[in-house]
Amino acid sequence: MKNNLRIINLFLFLSFYLTACDILAQKTDTNDSNKKDNYMKLNELTAEEKAVIINKGTEIPFTGIYNNYWKSGTYNCKQCGTPLYNSSDKFDGHCGWPSFDDEIKNAVKSIPDKDGRRTEIVCANCGGHLGHVFEGEEFTDKNLRHCVNSISLTFTPLELKNEKIKKAYFAGGCFWGMEYYFAKAKGVKQCEVGYIGGKIENPTYEQVCSGKSGHYEAIEVVYDSEKTDYETLARLFFEIHDPTQTDGQGPDIGEQYLSVAFYSSESEKITLLRLIKLLQANDYDVATGLLPVTTFWRAEDYHQEYYQKHGKKPYCHGYVKRF
Repeated sequence: MKNNLRIINLFLFLSFYLTACDILAQKTDTNDSNKKDNYMKLNELTAEEKAVIINKGTEIPFTGIYNNYWKSGTYNCKQCGTPLYNSSDKFDGHCGWPSFDDEIKNAVKSIPDKDGRRTEIVCANCGGHLGHVFEGEEFTDKNLRHCVNSISLTFTPLELKNEKIKKAYFAGGCFWGMEYYFAKAKGVKQCEVGYIGGKIENPTYEQVCSGKSGHYEAIEVVYDSEKTDYETLARLFFEIHDPTQTDGQGPDIGEQYLSVAFYSSESEKITLLRLIKLLQANDYDVATGLLPVTTFWRAEDYHQEYYQKHGKKPYCHGYVKRF
C-alpha cells in the first residue's frame, strides 16, 4: 500500500513539474515573440538620426525643426512612434532645443548620464535617446525642463473636430515649392509635405526617389471652409505649377514629380474636371492626373517648411494666372 502511495505521489509531482515547465516555456516564447514584434515595429533611422537616438549624440542648437514650433498636437518617439509629450507642455526654454515641463505618463524614463553630472531621458518603450532633464531653472511653475533633440521626435497634429475644417491633397513637382505657396493662401490653417499614392507603407524619401514605391511628392492642405473652398485651392494648384508638363516639374523629372490632383468626393472630382476644361479652353494641354485620395504619409521633418526655414524661394514654382 505504501509503495502504491509513493508511486502515486511521484506521478503527481512529475505531472505538476512538467505542467509548470510547459507554462514557463510558453511565457518565454511569448516574451521572445513580443520582443521580436517590438523590434520589427521600430522605424528605420538615417545615419544622422542614429547618431543621436542610438549613439546618444546631440543635434546642433537652433537647427531642429521643433525648436520654434508651436502647432497643437503630440510629439512622438522617432524610433518607435510612442507618444511622449503634448504640445500644451511645450515652452520656450531659450536653449536651442524643444523644451517641455511635463511628459505623457510613463512615456519617458530618466537615467543617470554617463558624464556623472546630468540626467539623461530616453523613450521608456524603446530606450531611444531623447536628451536631458533639468530641475530648478524656474522657467515654469513645474520647475522642470525636458531638453529634447528635435531629431528624436515626430509630430502628430491635433485632429480638428470641426466640420468646417477640411483637407485637400495635391502633387505638382517638388513638394517644397507647393508647400511654400499653399501655406500663404487665405484660409489655410496648416500645410505639410509628404507622400501619397504608392504601394508601400510609411515610405522614406529615398524609397520615393528611387521611383519604385509609386508615391508622388504631395502636400496635405488643412483649410477653413468658411474662409476658402476647394475650388479656390484647386485654382491655386493649377496656377503655381505647370499642369502641361508630362514628365515632372521643371528640372525635376520622374514619376514622383508628376502633376496629380486628388479628390475625396464626387463634387471635388467634378470641380477638378471643370477647371481642366477651362484651362483647355485657354489652350493649355493639361497633363494633370486625377486620383482618389489614399493614405498620406507625412515626409521627414527636414522636408517640412523647407523654404521658410532656409530663407529661400522655390526654383521651379511660381504664380501664373491661368483662369
